[in-house]
Formats: sequence, C-alpha cells, structure tokens
Amino acid sequence: MSGLPAAVLALKARLGACDLCPQACAVDRLAGERGRCGLGETAVVASSGPHYGEERVLVGQGGSGTIFFAGCNLSCMFCQNHDISQRALGKQLDPAGLAGLMLRLEAQGCENVNLVTPTHLVHAVAHAVVLARDGGLKVPVVYNCGGYERADVIQQLDGLVQVYMPDFKWSDPDHGERYSGAQDYPRHAEAALAEMFRQVGPLRRSRRGVAAGGVLVRHLVMPGRLGGGRGVLEAVARAAPGAAVNVMGQYRPAYRAARQPALSRGLGRHDVSALRSYATELGLERVDRE
Repeated sequence: MSGLPAAVLALKARLGACDLCPQACAVDRLAGERGRCGLGETAVVASSGPHYGEERVLVGQGGSGTIFFAGCNLSCMFCQNHDISQRALGKQLDPAGLAGLMLRLEAQGCENVNLVTPTHLVHAVAHAVVLARDGGLKVPVVYNCGGYERADVIQQLDGLVQVYMPDFKWSDPDHGERYSGAQDYPRHAEAALAEMFRQVGPLRRSRRGVAAGGVLVRHLVMPGRLGGGRGVLEAVARAAPGAAVNVMGQYRPAYRAARQPALSRGLGRHDVSALRSYATELGLERVDRE
C-alpha cells in the first residue's frame, strides 16, 4: 500500500466514512458496511469482454473492452441494466485481479478498457489502473459513469483516465430526485464534467478514428422531455465547451418505469432530432450512435 500514488491512498481512506460519491452515505465500507451502492470495499464484476454496441469511436475493430461493475450510486426507475446496477451479484476481484482482467482485454485486441459504472468503486479501479499500467497496459482507460460524481474525487483520477464518458441525465433537480434518487444531480454532474474536461479536453481520435482521449457525454432523451434536454446541453456547453455528445434515442420503459405514467410512454422521434440540432447550435460535436 505504501508504494501507491497519494491519490489512490486518498480514495481508499474515504471508504471509512464513505463519501466517494455525492450520496455521502458515511458508512464504513472498510468494515463491510454498505450504503446506497450496495457494495463494501471489494469490486464486484458482473461481466466483461469485447463489446461492439458502444459508439463507433470506442468500438473500432477490436471492440470496447467493457468491465461491467455490479451496484450503482443511482436508483434510476427506468434502468435498462437494473439486473446489474441494483444487485451486488458477480465475481469479487481485488485490484490485482482487476488489473489482470484489463490486461487480458487488451491482449484480446480490445481498443480500450471501458469501466462501466465505476463511481462507487473508484478506489479499486484507480488502484487497478496503476497496477495495469505497471504491467504494460497501453490502451486508453474509459470512465463510463452515470454522471453523479464528486468533482474532488474526479480530481484524483487525473492522469489515470484518458476518456471520460459520463451520462448527463437531468437538468431539473426535482426530476433527478424523483426518478434517480439524486436531488442534487444537475449541480454535481456539471461540476464533475468541468473537472473531466479540464483534465482531458475535447474528444481526440487516433489515426484509425478510435478515441484516444477526451470527453464524450451521453444524454438519454426521456419521454415528454422529462430529462430537460435543452438545459442538459446548455450545461454541457458551459462545463465542457466543444465536447462530444451522444444524444440518444434508445429510451424504452424498463425496470420500474411502468409505475410512473410519465416514464411509461414512448419517445417522440422529433424530440431526439430537435435536441441533436440544438447540440450542433451550441457548438458541441455530435457522436450519434444510430
């Protein structure tokens, strides 16, 4: 432990009264207590492998080397990955095991290591990235998160992460509370995004067109414009001017969405196209998946 970078040690120290994310549950995860995310100190990997369903800029030829972590610091009522995010099921891996998994994904030809929902396990993934780099990892590390981050925690990742890919779900605090259990979501998402952009800047591509660094923000368009998409894009333009955005039209009612009439409706295609046009007006680079 003493040979670890100070940033990694600082992240691990916060587990004793955990405030790694804005939920600030203050539980002692070092002693096995669990907060909103449902996990203690050890990372739990639900699945891993080359993934070809991400944005083309991440997939390239070899696929994105995804590591899906169990648990989440949000409780989105419409989560399409609720079987992973709302349960603590999977394989426990210590940082050395995670580092070995990263190296195996690279050896399989993956274009990057894509850490999916890492927020509540940032202490473990930071340690693992240090070990993987020491072990020869060359591909970019992607921090693929829900956007509900603490900016001071993101600061500790400076130099460890090459591509930040946060969601930006809500511009209305009340909707953040009602549908994701995070009333202060917009404030923290914007502050964290600004820190991400400070570290890595706009999206950069290799000569093969694959992401080498930078920020790519995802916004899932919600039915009835619940997400406040225009406000989201304006916040992105303030925090990360010229960043890449994927305005996504893949919403479908999932998990507990049927319990909320506002979430159980379908999505209007015009809403998606209008927001994409607005992103262009704001000077954001569009990286549409469809």
